[in-house]
Amino acid sequence: MKLTFIPTGLFKLDGGAMFGVVPKQLWQRLNPPDENNLCTWAMRCLLIETGSRKILVDTGIGDKQDERFRSHFHPHGEDTLIGSLAKQGLKPEDITDVLLTHLHFDHVGGAVKYNAKGALVPTFPNATYWTNDRHWQWAIDPNPREAASFLKENLLPLKEHGVLEMLDVQKDDLEWLPGISLRYVYGHTEAMMLPIIEHQGQTLVYAADLLPSSFHINMPYVMAYDVRPLDTLVEKARLLEEAEANDWLIAFEHDPQLAVTRLARNEKGRLGVGELTNLSGFNG
Repeated sequence: MKLTFIPTGLFKLDGGAMFGVVPKQLWQRLNPPDENNLCTWAMRCLLIETGSRKILVDTGIGDKQDERFRSHFHPHGEDTLIGSLAKQGLKPEDITDVLLTHLHFDHVGGAVKYNAKGALVPTFPNATYWTNDRHWQWAIDPNPREAASFLKENLLPLKEHGVLEMLDVQKDDLEWLPGISLRYVYGHTEAMMLPIIEHQGQTLVYAADLLPSSFHINMPYVMAYDVRPLDTLVEKARLLEEAEANDWLIAFEHDPQLAVTRLARNEKGRLGVGELTNLSGFNG
């Protein structure tokens, strides 16, 4: 097995929305906002190479949105999804599977592109795209709170081209592939999937938007975007407890600087970033 982070660029989101009820005088020390109260965040996908499969977890925001959309979220930076894959020696045709943790635009936007004829097609022509029916139905008929996050142009082409597969939703972690389980969580959105990857005695959790950054380890730091923030607290507490007890690695999709860490407690007993590490233990 080999794990590689795939950076797809940066974007901006409102600081108050990202930090919820936490006062600005506290969160601005962690991720200073610009003059419009916008903070910069990463879009960091994960490539899992195991056996004959090359699995991409999430796809970033993509590049097909118009200038009006871009003016709201300011995608920027040198990294792109296709460019970062190319640095790993991979072409879109090489990806066998795309696991979509959930279908918000900053996680699924790169899954679909315009072809030379101006039609929307899957970016990865040989890949199976994985979601679950519970979240899919939630996304294609969205509530008003999330409607702006679920864009039809990111979703319907996958259905129309017959590349979607639906995973079973269950209470316990689902064993998807050898060494890869999926945990369903409901605080951020309905039935979001967190990959839990085990290899060579190590475990890594790709935390998606349950823990979008290392700043969100602290319990009150819950995004205002979450549809069920009290469920987020329960789900986050469970994950952090397991990660601390079992020395798991946590990978952050949106942290502007930190990709992965172990957890540790400081002198006051508060849980936070511990040993800074990399993915070398999974690569072999």
